Amino acid sequence: MVGLSAGALTADSQAAESLPAQRTLAAPASASGVGLHLGQQTTVRLLPAEANQGRYFVRTDLPGTPRIKAEVANVIQTQLSTELGIGAPPQQATVRTVEHLLAAIAALEIDNVRIEIDAPELPLLDGSAKAWIAAIASAGSTSQSAAKKHRSAVSQPVQVQAGDAFVTAFPSSELRFSYGIDFDLAAIGNQWHSWSPGAGDFAVDIAPARTFALAHQIDYLRGQGLIKGGSLDNALVCGQDGWLNPPLRFDNEPARHKLLDLIGDLSLLGDIPQAHYVAYKASHTLHVQLARQLEAALPLSGAVSA
Repeated sequence: MVGLSAGALTADSQAAESLPAQRTLAAPASASGVGLHLGQQTTVRLLPAEANQGRYFVRTDLPGTPRIKAEVANVIQTQLSTELGIGAPPQQATVRTVEHLLAAIAALEIDNVRIEIDAPELPLLDGSAKAWIAAIASAGSTSQSAAKKHRSAVSQPVQVQAGDAFVTAFPSSELRFSYGIDFDLAAIGNQWHSWSPGAGDFAVDIAPARTFALAHQIDYLRGQGLIKGGSLDNALVCGQDGWLNPPLRFDNEPARHKLLDLIGDLSLLGDIPQAHYVAYKASHTLHVQLARQLEAALPLSGAVSA
């Protein structure tokens, strides 16, 4: 298992029986707020789950409380966020903007969790994963009676590209993420961030980075029925003259937030294969395309008794 905490096992050659045990929450946790795109008030409850159940959402507001697994196969839409769904309209059950919570769950190495939600979109909270990390950390975690599931390390480069935007998984001796962005706004410009769980703390270095928007695109996006819940309280907004709601938490906060999104999207693999992930001007669409290629090339092992 290649985990996201500094103490995680990283040696791909170790036998399955030596992998650490799966983990779930020790107690429930919850958070409430407004969804970014739909603008609805939402409450989320994070609950312990049995071993080998994985991470899954439960729409408590829908008949039959359908379960939506946090898996690559269930991604149905990637426009400005990642949306999961099962079934077909009009009975389709969906859950949107899952990437921040899933990044926090993966970073804290929670393998099995039931995520109950009473609306079709997760709350944006302050636009980062900081509050999710705090909620999960306060609940604590506990070991279970099965070993973590595992994907082999990347042995050959895997890349997806659209124009000059790309995301690539390179063979690497450690798990690392590097993300670059480039905007024609002086306050953002070209910026990069590189982070490895072996040399940094996700809760400090990545989780506080907030989502961001460009001021000149807001009216258009709202006209498309998007970002109805966005505000200066839950997203950084940048215009020609600079940030509308400073100060930033990091000089390169936008690049760090994109790295956060990448981790959340790759967490849909269940186990993020050891590699150096390098992204430039990428998107949720490219993130998920890469995850699909990795899923096909590197099957997830079954859990064995710990």
